[in-house]
Amino acid sequence: MNGAQAMVKCLELEGVEMVFGYPGVAICPFYDGILDSDIRTILIRTEQNAAHAASGLARVTGKVGVCAVTSGPGATNLITGIATAFADSIPLVCITGQVNSELIGSDVFQEADITGAAESFVKYSYLVKKAEDIPRIFKEAFYIANTGRKGPVLIDVPIDVQNAPLRKFAYPETVNLRTYKPTVKGHAVQIKKVMDQLQKAKRPVICAGGGVLLSGAQEMLSQFAHKYRVPVVTTMMGIGAMQTEDELFFGMVGNNGAPCANRAMNDADMVIMVGARVADRAVNQPEIITRDKVLVHMDVDPAEIGKNAGPTIPLVGDAKHIFEALLETEIDVDHDSWIGTLCEYRRTLTEKRRPDPSFVDPARFISKLSDRMEKDAIYVADVGQNQIWSCKNCIVREGKFLTSGGMGTMGYSIPAAMGAKLGLPDRQVVAVCGDGSFQMSMMELATMRQHQVPVKIVVIANRYLGMVREYQKNTYNGRYSVVDLSGSPDLSCIARAYGMRFIRLEKSEEEDRAIEEFLRGDESVLMECVIDPMDVVK
Repeated sequence: MNGAQAMVKCLELEGVEMVFGYPGVAICPFYDGILDSDIRTILIRTEQNAAHAASGLARVTGKVGVCAVTSGPGATNLITGIATAFADSIPLVCITGQVNSELIGSDVFQEADITGAAESFVKYSYLVKKAEDIPRIFKEAFYIANTGRKGPVLIDVPIDVQNAPLRKFAYPETVNLRTYKPTVKGHAVQIKKVMDQLQKAKRPVICAGGGVLLSGAQEMLSQFAHKYRVPVVTTMMGIGAMQTEDELFFGMVGNNGAPCANRAMNDADMVIMVGARVADRAVNQPEIITRDKVLVHMDVDPAEIGKNAGPTIPLVGDAKHIFEALLETEIDVDHDSWIGTLCEYRRTLTEKRRPDPSFVDPARFISKLSDRMEKDAIYVADVGQNQIWSCKNCIVREGKFLTSGGMGTMGYSIPAAMGAKLGLPDRQVVAVCGDGSFQMSMMELATMRQHQVPVKIVVIANRYLGMVREYQKNTYNGRYSVVDLSGSPDLSCIARAYGMRFIRLEKSEEEDRAIEEFLRGDESVLMECVIDPMDVVK
């Protein structure tokens, strides 16, 4: 066995079924070794999307996503995908080929210091020096990626190490890292403090972040909210933590959030922040959630607690374990008056849109589309105006809502949707993007065709980089700079070139028919939804 074969064996022992990537000479020994394995390889058309696809798979399955690319530009192209996963705490193992060990540092062809370049965007990185170290490194990498605050781990393997013989392959059964001991169970004293405060609170609210989804705590969250009658709002990354139509769910908070959700955070006397960073898009004035109220901050990453807002009660641990512990406490509470107030806010504070009736209203379209999707469908939103319309109007039941929240990476939706469909092939998967973000990853239609991945794609077309155009209108008095997408391709021709059905939706009265046709069957469909170029996200 050589180093490359050992790498493949490690992936098999970790239960990896799929690797997304792009080959090159420096990673060829690995891709040669994988031919003798049952692991499926997916050729992505650009390396960044290998990480996005692995991310989509990881987010719907709970497993670690794996991607593998070559050295130099292959590795540097991957960085945006790694950074996207890091910002949203998605577990990945990213394998990169590297030039011969003795040539590292001499600026040879396709050499790049990828471990140094990606240092800000990984939980940990390895440069493999000896083939004998491969089993230990891979075992540690998977453990680090999928424990504590999850995230990407990079393994850089020089080609000579891949080709070097292994005298003995022994895969470790356990991992014991002296400096890495993530806390899972919350401290009993802190849990008691939370419940004592909840018993006193008149206006409590839970703000659920992506950590709830990453820990698989959705059911526990719902049980907790209903047992103690606590309203729930979410951050963008927390969408789907509560079913959209749950009576106790009041929407997404933040700059582009629901007015009633923001009002709930402002008026609450107790905020329970779970698995959220208290970052600027969700809470742009952290002092508001600490003034005259009890702030409980639960997070598996102790570094996040107190970073942006000082909590009254810090609680380190995994959300699922903490909710299980909290549910063991019996307390008497009466929050019906508070819930009634929030229901009134939800009814009266609804934003009034005034769309041009000669175009499709994207907000209404997304509401209709998601309502008619299968109850366990996966909705993948891209970045831009389409993301905000999706966050505000997508109906999530038993399915999942994926998007790039922390990094806001355009072009995320199509590769992530492919990864999600490959991870859960029996689920309906729909990607929604703008015409700007579509053109950042439309090359992956070839991947969908080659590997028969039936993802349905909606392009919200306004012929602008809509979010930037809207910002320039508001900030620079309509002086538009570098946002005109004139020259964009005819999507009907693009669909035909890749063997996809094509639907063009131009009028609101055609929505029902178009959506029905779009969702029919399990095959790839490209829909162009034409909206007002001057529409805004409100």
